[in-house]
Amino acid sequence: MDRRTLLATLASGAAVAATPFARAQDYPSQIIKWVVPYPAGGGTDVIARTLAEAMRQTLGQQIVVDNRPGASTNIGADLVAKSKPDGYTVMSADNAVLAFNEHLFGKLPFNPEKDFTYIGAIGKFPLALVVHPDFPAKNFKEFLAYVKANPGKVNYASPGNGSPHHLAMEMFKVRTGTFITHIPYRGAAPAMADVMGGQVPCMFLDLASGLSIMQANKVRVLAIGSGARSKLLPSVPTLAEVGVPNTEVFAFQGVLGPAGLPPAVVTKLNGDLNRAFGTPAVQKRFEDFGMEAMPGTPAQFAALSRAESQRWGPIIKQAGVKLD
Repeated sequence: MDRRTLLATLASGAAVAATPFARAQDYPSQIIKWVVPYPAGGGTDVIARTLAEAMRQTLGQQIVVDNRPGASTNIGADLVAKSKPDGYTVMSADNAVLAFNEHLFGKLPFNPEKDFTYIGAIGKFPLALVVHPDFPAKNFKEFLAYVKANPGKVNYASPGNGSPHHLAMEMFKVRTGTFITHIPYRGAAPAMADVMGGQVPCMFLDLASGLSIMQANKVRVLAIGSGARSKLLPSVPTLAEVGVPNTEVFAFQGVLGPAGLPPAVVTKLNGDLNRAFGTPAVQKRFEDFGMEAMPGTPAQFAALSRAESQRWGPIIKQAGVKLD
């Protein structure tokens, strides 16, 4: 090989080696698609759109939300898992994708641990046990006594099978040895409407969907499933305070991409996501939803997701909940 050929070969190899870094440095150079596995207008959708706008300002690129609801979030998650790992397709993922569905379905088209890149957590909001204002029990102690005295005769609502609200009550039943009958709905809005109307007496309700009706006393809040009392509902005791320990129940969300995202792209997205939490629009939205921002690293988000999966797996098995 002569000197000219050798130099050309070395230059070509250097260019190839530099390509991934150059692409990461140029990222993003086109529109980013943010998949939301729920219909437009819901809490997850609103949070995603608020964050997308805040991140657009620092990323310097438009982020378009793509709603892909269905199959307990599996449709959207499968789409992202099979997307090109270039940083231009990400998704909002919650308890379903991250912790529940691998235990609820006999077979999934993706593996939540292996088929995604964890970018960063968004936040969490606790679930609260609420009853219709005319329900005979006026506090948690009376509620527990009532359902124990009437096994199977008290119904509870949820936004659907396999939702955090559904599984929160199943955990509650396991922890308290009670039997309450599940009435699943198609979404939080109709479930809340029937609890407010008295058709179904109780449910676990997330603050993002139900804070306004809680504060307006359209439902009575008996206890909250967080580690500490909520600043938004300071008079409401935690489940631990009323004698039900180890029953922290919350919905949480984060951002995923397909497996194999370049580390520099993950670092960029994680940094811009964490910066977005400090913007006034995002802070206001989180405050309105009773949501606690969870800035942190991709590794912390992945660890939380795996820990939640391990925590909920035995509960789901013991409750006998299956979605296929």
